Amino acid sequence: MSKESFIPVFAHRGASAYALENSFKAFEKALELGADGIELDIQLSKEGIPVVYHDPQLSRLVGINKLVNECTIEELLSFKLGKPWRRLFSTYKIPTFEVVLAWANSQQLPLNIELKSTVLDNKSALIQILHDLTLPVGSHFSSFHYELLEIVKQYKPEYETALIATKKLKWDLLSDYKAIDSVHMHKRYYKPRFLEACVASNKACRFYAIDGNETFLTNPHPAVIGWITDYPDKVIAKQQRKSISP
Repeated sequence: MSKESFIPVFAHRGASAYALENSFKAFEKALELGADGIELDIQLSKEGIPVVYHDPQLSRLVGINKLVNECTIEELLSFKLGKPWRRLFSTYKIPTFEVVLAWANSQQLPLNIELKSTVLDNKSALIQILHDLTLPVGSHFSSFHYELLEIVKQYKPEYETALIATKKLKWDLLSDYKAIDSVHMHKRYYKPRFLEACVASNKACRFYAIDGNETFLTNPHPAVIGWITDYPDKVIAKQQRKSISP
């Protein structure tokens, strides 16, 4: 089985099991480990400039009680990131989306761009981001917020959009979600009911929180087009072992 026939493996916030999430080191590690793409998170600064950071607030990794969109881009780029006992000596910084995108384009490494909550407060900034945007082939947008994916489809219909499933998702009405091409689900949703709902509505699906030990990795459902994992090396190895087994 050739690598091209494997289901693509996206490194969740980069290879976040091996380096700080959403950092350049995590992205470079993902590339080194052979990931087919990178999942990353977009928040907006006070000016509406996109940065790569997961939480709407800065307390967990920066240690200050402020929201990302309360800070200027100059402030955001000055913060050191990390766990409290390591932060003082950390070299990790919040990267801008512009810089990460340039790197990804230079590597032609696809991106899974998750649009986070601060984008809801500044939809005009999203429209500006989409203007003249060029992504690596195989890239797509994802979000918990359907209205953001509607904007993506309106301004960049050529890019795939994926809704991240929650308990509120109406699976029997999945075909009514016209602005999405696929659904991203936690691996606990890997069940016939949800997979069949995707097939019936002509939606593909990807699963996240994959760790490489899942039995379904070796015989995936036809609707699955991607795995999202902190451990890209383990998921890749699992698929490779299946391909060489008798």
